[in-house]
Amino acid sequence: MTFLYKANAVRGAEWASFFAERAPDLPFRLWPDIGDPAQVHYLATWVPPDDIAATFPNLKLIFSVGAGVDQFDASKVPAYIPIVRMLEPGITESMLDYVTMAVLALHRDLVEFIAQQREQIWCEIRITPAAKRRVGVMGLGLLGQAVLARLKTFGFPLAGWNRSPRTIGGVTCYSGADALADFLAQTDILICLLPLTGETRGILNADLFERLPRGARLLNVGRGGHLVEADLIAALDHGALSAAVLDVAEPEPLPAGHPFWSHPRVLLTPHNASMTTPETAVEFVLDTIARHRRGEALPGRVDRERGY
Repeated sequence: MTFLYKANAVRGAEWASFFAERAPDLPFRLWPDIGDPAQVHYLATWVPPDDIAATFPNLKLIFSVGAGVDQFDASKVPAYIPIVRMLEPGITESMLDYVTMAVLALHRDLVEFIAQQREQIWCEIRITPAAKRRVGVMGLGLLGQAVLARLKTFGFPLAGWNRSPRTIGGVTCYSGADALADFLAQTDILICLLPLTGETRGILNADLFERLPRGARLLNVGRGGHLVEADLIAALDHGALSAAVLDVAEPEPLPAGHPFWSHPRVLLTPHNASMTTPETAVEFVLDTIARHRRGEALPGRVDRERGY
């Protein structure tokens, strides 16, 4: 049996070295050097190859190399093959670093100061205490809960919204469509950490922006498909929102001339809020393979009906 890696080749080489060290009896191959396709039992990938069942007739597990799986077309993956999201501490730690940086940048008006610097304007902005800056997180999975725990240390009033109910100490939690308006009404900095599904695509739109307090700020570290881009630009131009930090877009990379490149109230990064750390990713993958062989439940297994 063989483990096949189909993603970033540089990181794949690191995976190969850790596999050689920790699982020398499990052959490891880097795409497109797949060897005998009938021997491929495990696949780690960002986007699966076409005709996956026909190409790899003995495939037993598919791992996403990222925390999300919206880039997968699950209809092309037979139901008998489990799809597993990457659950490893490197993803969480890098996301916490980024969200902390971005929330503080939004809180302390860094987007506005960058715009002023470009125009050679020297103008102070009155500081708002953290205790008066309300932060809300959409999506209360593992990453959302970790983000809220980290942000507690700064003294922000915290709230969270989720499809299903959650209870988190020190956080005012809301759930379901009926509670979304109440959640938004008391959120000054909105963080999107939702999975991208049919229900959440386009959720960051004009109607949602109007339900936030005027001048609120947005951080999208979910997926580009969550955001209706034209609605964000209009909200920024009309003052409904005062700033946005975006780590994701649709498409990626953004085409030349896209308004986000030059908009004075947008800070843009190239989808690198979090990255899989090869060493801990390999630990997670090998542990999951061992669990699968023992017939145990798999952490991170995707619920295909929910889409995550």
